Amino acid sequence: MSFAPDYAATAFWNEDSGFPRSSEAPLPASADVVIVGAGYTGLAAARETGLAGKSTIVFDAGPIGGGCSSRNGGQVGFSIRPEFEALARRHGQGIATAIYREGLAAVADLRALARTPGFDCDWRGVGCFYGAHTRHHFELLRRSVESQPAGLEQRILVVPPEEQAAEIGSSFYHGGLVYPDDAAIHPLRLLNALYARACSAGAVAHADCPVLALERTREGFTVHTPRGTVRGRQVLIATNGYTGALSPWHRRRVVPIGSYIIATEPLDPALVARLIPHGRNLVDTRHVVVYVRPSPDGRRILFGGRAAAKEQDVSRCVPRLAAMMTEVFPELGQARISRAWMGFVAFTFDSLPHLGSRDGLFYCMGYCGAGIPLATYYGRKIGLQMAGAAGGDTALDGLPFPARPLYFGRPWFMPAAILGYRMRDRLGW
Repeated sequence: MSFAPDYAATAFWNEDSGFPRSSEAPLPASADVVIVGAGYTGLAAARETGLAGKSTIVFDAGPIGGGCSSRNGGQVGFSIRPEFEALARRHGQGIATAIYREGLAAVADLRALARTPGFDCDWRGVGCFYGAHTRHHFELLRRSVESQPAGLEQRILVVPPEEQAAEIGSSFYHGGLVYPDDAAIHPLRLLNALYARACSAGAVAHADCPVLALERTREGFTVHTPRGTVRGRQVLIATNGYTGALSPWHRRRVVPIGSYIIATEPLDPALVARLIPHGRNLVDTRHVVVYVRPSPDGRRILFGGRAAAKEQDVSRCVPRLAAMMTEVFPELGQARISRAWMGFVAFTFDSLPHLGSRDGLFYCMGYCGAGIPLATYYGRKIGLQMAGAAGGDTALDGLPFPARPLYFGRPWFMPAAILGYRMRDRLGW
């Protein structure tokens, strides 16, 4: 592995898209709605509150959407993590069914939005190959297709090992599944499109303006920022993997996990097409997940995953990620790396997203690494709830948002957990 001459520790998506422009207007003395976090969630919510006639202001500590909303891999698919049976045991058959339907609706709604004239997120209905890293895992995948919950079936194609070459130019896997309805998008273009919709509804967004403190008042909250204070009647915490000390209650309930991505230098398009013949997304059955896709122009491989037991400078993780990439694709052994970046996703202790309000403070977060469809879907839902409009109810309403003893927002247990998962992957468990 080597670095390309133009190597930079910056997201590949910045090559052809810029961040939305921050408002230059002075802060108002008050607003009906203040949203902390200008990613997919915050912008989707801001559009709904703006459409309802509520004055809405959105703050971001860095560039608008500068967190994982502009740093993800751009993969879209059904994103509810708990298996249906486990979810039904925990919450009952009815709630489990409703949650799964919302997971399907999140993808369908984003697909419909992507087809709206003028909405540019570079939607590509390429599907996804889900690779089995052992023969045992292929059997588990095959059986999972046969036992999908009635009425919640997805289109899934079983790819036995002997037919795998038609899907991926690698012998690393032992067959897998194809989800033909999955898609790929350009994360930063999606962010810009959501921003334009929020602004057209009357919302105003300010970059590089962190919310430093929230002070409760009789009418709502006083929102303190470096540029002054704003009185907000309603406040939404939409910070997901970047949830910090502003709200300790929420911070105890989400686990920020760094996800790292590399992009190769431009390659021969014939090589990229040979490795990923249909331009699909790729994920696999390992606990320490990897995710792969070709760049939109078909000239690079984008490879993401968990590169270190604890968070590190992204450039130090490049050799590890490159080794993981060449384990799957040996033909990339000589490919140089031109870009590397990372972002924080937020996992929850029950592997579900959560939204609602507590003591008058609204929240929506915890997408467990699948925030493209879920953040846009539930962001819209929480916005409708804040606006008091119809259609804001969800299957997640009222579910407990669990914390854990001795956890206060810093995932001290992650190094041991990652090492344990890697051991399980090596043993094929």
